[in-house]
Amino acid sequence: MGDQLGGRNMRCLGVAGRRAAHVRPVDHRRRYSWRVVSLGSSPPAIDPLTRDPPLARLEAVLLLADEPLSLRRLTEAALLPDTATTQRLLARLEQFYDADQTAFQIVEVAGGYQLLTRPQYHPWLARLRHTGRDVHLSPAAWETLALIAYKQPITRADIEKIRGTHTVEPLQTLLEKGLIQVVGRQDSLGRPQLYGTTRRFLQLFGLKSLEDLPQLHTLKNPTPGHPADSAMPVESP
Repeated sequence: MGDQLGGRNMRCLGVAGRRAAHVRPVDHRRRYSWRVVSLGSSPPAIDPLTRDPPLARLEAVLLLADEPLSLRRLTEAALLPDTATTQRLLARLEQFYDADQTAFQIVEVAGGYQLLTRPQYHPWLARLRHTGRDVHLSPAAWETLALIAYKQPITRADIEKIRGTHTVEPLQTLLEKGLIQVVGRQDSLGRPQLYGTTRRFLQLFGLKSLEDLPQLHTLKNPTPGHPADSAMPVESP
């Protein structure tokens, strides 16, 4: 009985100890080796010109904007923490464009920043598409605009005194083109209007501010014999 019981127990143990045919043994050494190789592999190289999300958002805002945007507006539109971060990312983005030798550049103009093509590509772009933003001015309008730019705020009477002729039409043309605006009134008899240049004026001439206007002593006299009724184009950057 004991032997039979012992044999039965051994047979039972033998049955219980058998492994099902469909179950494969676990190779712990193989799994350990795989882990070691995985941990020892080097991470993929990162492109130094890769845009992280904040930089990509800032670049997208610059690409979409059709006018210069201030640091504050760029910061708000790109969801950046502060203007210092925006300024740092602008410098980094400009470095990317220089490293890639792309046709684009970030220009500080008219109190803001704008993404523009580099000047050397303008002849080809002008042939491809006429933007409709060229401004044509007569010599009289040029003279009036120059006087306002350098002597603003200035009244019409003072402009006419310097030019020696009426300036109603040139003033009207410059107002319609958005290059000048009424900035106030002079505290004198009749309170005449005072004229000054606009942000569009700075943008079209590629100026950060009026302080970037050329010094008068560096300007050359216009070419003699220029026809008085000709029109001179001012091409936007």
